[in-house]
Formats: sequence, structure tokens, C-alpha cells
Amino acid sequence: MAAISGRARLAWRLRSLRVRHWPDRNITQARLGEALGVSPALISSWENTENHTVPPVHRLDSYATFFASERSVESTPYRVLAISDLAEDERVRRNELLTELVELTDPTPDDEPSGAPSPFDGTLWQFPQGEDITIVSSELPHKHRVQVPYMDPHMPDFIESYKYADLDALIELFGHLRAANPTARVHIRVGSEMGPDEYANHLVLLGGVDWNQVTAILLPEIELVVRQLQRPEESNPGAFEVGEGEQREVLSPVLRRSGEHDVLREDVAHFYRSTNPFNVKRTITICNGMYQRGTLGVVRALTDEEFRKRNDHYIHTRFAGADTFSIISRVRVVNGVVITPDWTMAADRLHEWPAERSDAR
Repeated sequence: MAAISGRARLAWRLRSLRVRHWPDRNITQARLGEALGVSPALISSWENTENHTVPPVHRLDSYATFFASERSVESTPYRVLAISDLAEDERVRRNELLTELVELTDPTPDDEPSGAPSPFDGTLWQFPQGEDITIVSSELPHKHRVQVPYMDPHMPDFIESYKYADLDALIELFGHLRAANPTARVHIRVGSEMGPDEYANHLVLLGGVDWNQVTAILLPEIELVVRQLQRPEESNPGAFEVGEGEQREVLSPVLRRSGEHDVLREDVAHFYRSTNPFNVKRTITICNGMYQRGTLGVVRALTDEEFRKRNDHYIHTRFAGADTFSIISRVRVVNGVVITPDWTMAADRLHEWPAERSDAR
């Protein structure tokens, strides 16, 4: 008898959970799919021991949470409970089940090599095949560009890329998006270059209202509780503002005087994901720091090989089921080096929205 591959065992385990975990319950693929927010056909493909379709980690997270508590199926439609609503013994079961399911995603010698999962599967920066991506960078103002060598197009060494204000973040993000979406076209634009079709792609906006005109255009079109305070002058460090009235809070960078200069010690940066207001089948993502190092830090939160997996898992768990969410991060700068924020540490999370997840019903 041939050995059963690791992914076939995962498919068998997922079907076993649905059919045998609560023997007195008739959990159909349709009802489970409704609770997890996927189609019955996708549930069927995950349970198919021949096709070896592997669910992304955030879906396995939902499976583990769903089957950790029989309260998930107390009424119809079924639902995935918020992790905060789980009792202690239910949390233990959830963590054990999640560990088991994730381990079964690892390929074994019996798995087909061509079926090896991508390290980007199910992550926030991976989009469905065939869906293009447009990165819209802030544009360095003309008064600054004229001070940069090689910005004159008549010079033999003209460098067009110097027009991008968040160049470090742009380089970091472009490479990651190309690796995570090898069949997609990834465009790089500034606001003045945007064509009408590109607004309907997955949009990734680098920078805020000061230098990114597309960010300024889109803010009135999206659901956003975070406000960027415009700088009265460029020497002002700027800030984000959240809350209203007595709950109002201003989140600002931290600078220290060193000789004749102010040195950035800690920036504040915003990560926001929602539905593209110009195309409901695409997304919009904003990565925006008060300074360019903040923008780089919040981009690295989901690209840095050391931190991206845990930060991605935190988002999928914390905002499970939410199409729109945001985090304002502390981004430390140590001896001129940007330190990637760790969203599993409360100290690195200055503000989160929605404040609490609403249960799917």
C-alpha cells in the first residue's frame, strides 16, 4: 500500500473534522464554507486527497477556531467565534489544532515537487493570479529634485527614479510583490502618471497626503478613522490623530536634538487595507509614515523575512473576517537603522481599528 502524502493527510483531516468532530452534527460543506467565508467548492477542493490543494494559513486558523468550540454550531448560520470569546480550554484546543494543521501543510517525499507551497501563500501581499498591482509612490517635490544630482533629463547620467520620495520603501516592496505574485504585472507610478485603468488594480499607496496626490484623492472615498495632520511647514514633524473629543489622541514622531540637527528616534507609521473604492474586486493598501523611514518600517513589517510571518499571522487572527482594518505602528530608528516593528508586541502597536472584531453571523 502506497504511503499517504502529507497534503493528502491534511485533506483527510479537514474532512474528518467536518464529518466526525461532532458526530451528532450534520456539517455540510456549504454551511462550513459560509462560516469560513469561502465557497463550498473551495471546501471540497481542500478535502480532496487527490488534488492536494492546500488552504492558506489564515484559513487553517479559522478551521482551528471554528472546531475549538461547539458554540460555533449552536445556531445557523454557523460562525467563527472571536478568539477573545473562547474559554481557556477552547483556546488550548484551538492552538493544538492549528499547530497540527499547519504541520500537515509541510510537504513529504511522497508529495509532488510541483505542488510545493509558496512561502507567500495566503499572505497579505499575495493576490489572485491575473490581478495586476499598481504601486503609487509619493513624488519628491520639484524644489528638492533640483538639488539632487542627475535629475536633469538632459544630463548623460539622468536617473528618473530619483523622483520617488519613498525610494527605500519602494525598492523593498516592489521586489516582494514580484516574488509573491510572479504572474502579475506590478506597475510603479507617481500620481501624475496614473492611467484610468490603473485605478482599478490592487492599489498600494506609499506616503501620505503631503506628497502623494493619489492618497489625498482617495481618503474621502474610504472608511478611515485615522487622520493625518498636515504639516504647516516641512520642518514640522507631523502626526496622526485618532478618536474624538476627550478620546482624541495625537501620535507623533520622536526626535532628539543632536548638535545642530534633529535626529529621528522613533517614527509613527500607518498600515491600512480595504476594498478599492474604484473596483470592489481589488484592494487598496496604504503604507504611510511621517518620515520616509516610517514608511519603510511599516512596509518591512510584512516583507522582512524575520518578522513577516508573525505579523501576517497577527493580522489574520486579530482582524479575521474584516475587509477593512488599520494599524498605527511605532517604528524605531537605532543609530540610523530602521527597526522592523513586531506587531505581536503591544508596545509596537499604537492604535488598531476596528477596536474589536465583530463575530460573523
